[in-house]
Amino acid sequence: MTTKQTHHQQKMVIASNNQGKLAELQDLFNQHELGFQLIPQAQLDIEDAIEDGLSFVENAIIKARHASRISGLPAIADDSGLCVPALGNAPGIYSARYAGVEDKKTRDAANNAKLIEALAPIRAQQPDTKIIGQFVCVLVMVSHADDPLPIIAQGIWQGEILPTPLGENGFGYDPLFWVPTLEKASAQLSKDEKSEISHRGIASRELIAKIKQAL
Repeated sequence: MTTKQTHHQQKMVIASNNQGKLAELQDLFNQHELGFQLIPQAQLDIEDAIEDGLSFVENAIIKARHASRISGLPAIADDSGLCVPALGNAPGIYSARYAGVEDKKTRDAANNAKLIEALAPIRAQQPDTKIIGQFVCVLVMVSHADDPLPIIAQGIWQGEILPTPLGENGFGYDPLFWVPTLEKASAQLSKDEKSEISHRGIASRELIAKIKQAL
């Protein structure tokens, strides 16, 4: 990976099986024509890593090293979630498993329902107060499993948390995330609108810029 030639021949594992994340990241990488052949870890029968870090950065590094070690390839990993300061920045790194539901078809709805329930007492006490939330995305790239200098990028997208879901697009907490500048929920945005301003869009562009610098 020290020259553009080797870079263009390089395969890379994406250490995620989340279809929404994969689609967004694949689109963003393709736009910049970096020449990597991105391979979802599921295609290589790589199981999810045990995410026992205490931060988005730690978990992203754990996932990237895990995928790289098993595949023998460079790896990119994403760790992201929603932080609500009024809840002590919960659900945070536990965003995907906030409600404890394993079934991926019903997990998003359960997580959203739990967030609505957790914020209900605050809304009851302060009905006119806007509840701030921020989506956080950390992207990590390692060139090999023991890479001592992983490339790290972070994106933060601030908005407000809605009391009820809006919109049919996106995934995760998108239906509860209100974007004041567009006067829409994240789940009402098109894929292009979202990638332009989202936490993952911000982190992806930063990561791509850092990768280009490293070439």
